[in-house]
Amino acid sequence: MKFENVFVPYRSYWSTPFCRWQGSLAGEHPLKLAAVCAAKSLAKSGCAAARLHGIHFGMTVPQAQSFYGAPWLAALIGADHITGPTISQACATSARVLASAAAAVETKSSNLVMAAAADRISNGPHIYYPDPSAPGGLGESENWVWDNFNQDPHAKVAMVQTAENVAAKFDISRAEQDALTLRRYEQYQMARADDCAFQSGYIQKVDLKSRPGPTTLFEDEGIVETTREDIEKLKPAIEGGSVTYATQTHPADGNAGMLLAGPDEAKDLSDESNVQIQLLAFGEGRAEKAHMGMAPVPAAQAALAAAELLMDDIAVVKTHNPFAVNDIYFSRQMNFGAEDMNNYGSSLIYGHPQGPTGLRLVIEMIEELVMTGGGYGLFTGCAAGDTGAAIVVKVDIA
Repeated sequence: MKFENVFVPYRSYWSTPFCRWQGSLAGEHPLKLAAVCAAKSLAKSGCAAARLHGIHFGMTVPQAQSFYGAPWLAALIGADHITGPTISQACATSARVLASAAAAVETKSSNLVMAAAADRISNGPHIYYPDPSAPGGLGESENWVWDNFNQDPHAKVAMVQTAENVAAKFDISRAEQDALTLRRYEQYQMARADDCAFQSGYIQKVDLKSRPGPTTLFEDEGIVETTREDIEKLKPAIEGGSVTYATQTHPADGNAGMLLAGPDEAKDLSDESNVQIQLLAFGEGRAEKAHMGMAPVPAAQAALAAAELLMDDIAVVKTHNPFAVNDIYFSRQMNFGAEDMNNYGSSLIYGHPQGPTGLRLVIEMIEELVMTGGGYGLFTGCAAGDTGAAIVVKVDIA
């Protein structure tokens, strides 16, 4: 899917800190919190809610009254004149939200839209599905989060097993995974240098309503400082495997979002008028069954083809990497150095709140491109069902 007239106003975006599940955001309703953050971001950009023409919202874990989705979020930010879709596509939700919002701008059905996503993995619902026709009326039940982590109904394996399958198929060693994880931790520390200077343009502090007294969350929570020795001494998560709890991500809570607009609106709302950010393409793909970590490659290839670009054209790569295996496989297949991907952070380190993860990564990709003088950026990541989704952006600095 190619876009020619879709732009992102510079710094008209945000991400909360991501918090390891059962942490500081566990008591915050994710949609209500997203509304607070979205309103702050609009105010910072000097954009009245009345200017918005649409809203596209992603959420993968149901919450109280999230049935009302995007229209409820719009109303909470003072934009009850607009509506839009509520999208759930597992870990590809952010990319799909961006594609949906971009399509609205490209077709001129909307000239200024908000793309946002929020999730709270901490309180995934326990759902009971009644079956009146069954003996005694007994139905089925599931833990929305945990049960789906542990078994894909098609592949019949847990997500971690898909990573083990990719590692075995392509001879990706435990040592390679350990070394790359340490590199990813070092890259995240780059974002925290100089009093978190890199993150200052997009990380939004959160005032916690669920805790007594004035409590503010300023930074990602639940990241464990690590060394090579710490990583190497861990046992595999699956007996006989190579993936450890260090070389895979952790569930998290958070939200993120951005504005998409036509060229004139984007320039008007941009924090710096000489910075032009264009969303060029969306792509998706699917890997062989039970090999989820391979899916970012066909997704990236589809997005690059839509943008009419080659991998050699790409300056910055960001990935949703729930397993270090993913990045090693991507690096080999796409001929892009694994150590050069994911500067300034990735979901492997700061966690994965599902819906908003990709949005934060795209924001960080934009920030890096601006800081390094512009060029093309590629975001790609895997998702449940052995699928993947990707986004290509271009940054020009006059």
